[in-house]
Amino acid sequence: MPIRPPATVSLLRLPWPLPALLTWAACWVCWLGLRAVGVSPLIALFTTTALGVICAVPQQRRWRRLMVAAGYPLSFAMLGAAQIPAWAWLLPLALLALVYPMRAWHDAPLFPTPVGALRRLPEVVPLAAGAVVLDAGCGLGDGLIALHAAYPQARLRGTEWSWPLRLACALRCPWAQVRQGDIWHDDWREVDLIYLFQRPESMSRAASKAVVELRPGAWLVSLEFPLPDEHPDLRPQPSPSSSPGGKPVWVYRRA
Repeated sequence: MPIRPPATVSLLRLPWPLPALLTWAACWVCWLGLRAVGVSPLIALFTTTALGVICAVPQQRRWRRLMVAAGYPLSFAMLGAAQIPAWAWLLPLALLALVYPMRAWHDAPLFPTPVGALRRLPEVVPLAAGAVVLDAGCGLGDGLIALHAAYPQARLRGTEWSWPLRLACALRCPWAQVRQGDIWHDDWREVDLIYLFQRPESMSRAASKAVVELRPGAWLVSLEFPLPDEHPDLRPQPSPSSSPGGKPVWVYRRA
């Protein structure tokens, strides 16, 4: 049996937002320890803030580095300014867990589809009236709104694991069928177009699922993130120009 190197754990490989939560918790533990041994508040604050910045460096995406680095000093400022007990910081964390449950950490964070991001999609992906379009991970419904503007005659569906977001999405998009569930358990066999705004780490799984479940001629559209490899059963198509926010639209068709 080959000898395997010892497993390593890094903040970079942990599912988001666990790296941020662990960093903030470590900063607070460090702060309490430094204060317990008599370190001055100014030096303790500088040291713990520097710890947060160091932990943020391995994160690959800029917005994650900013959140990891800024979360602790922001929480410190809020608690210090409001003169409330430290346990009160658990309240926003509990709200985060409710809106963005642990099971959804492997999927995309809550980032909306920019307004007008898909307005030119019909030029590349023509759909007949009544076509079934699924937004996998619809969040608050911005993707469904963009799809509705592009395909007003389509039958729009959305899946979202967070039930508070699912309720909010259903209220914003009464013309769409929105359900609470796992996007990876959806059946794509009846879908004419699947829309994704996920994470780079999710795209390989999405490609595998599309090859197995999408029927020939169906489309996979991804905002910002392409499929990691050109799968022989998913043919890249000419993509519309970037969205107003500068995010490219990647279009693939099931052969």
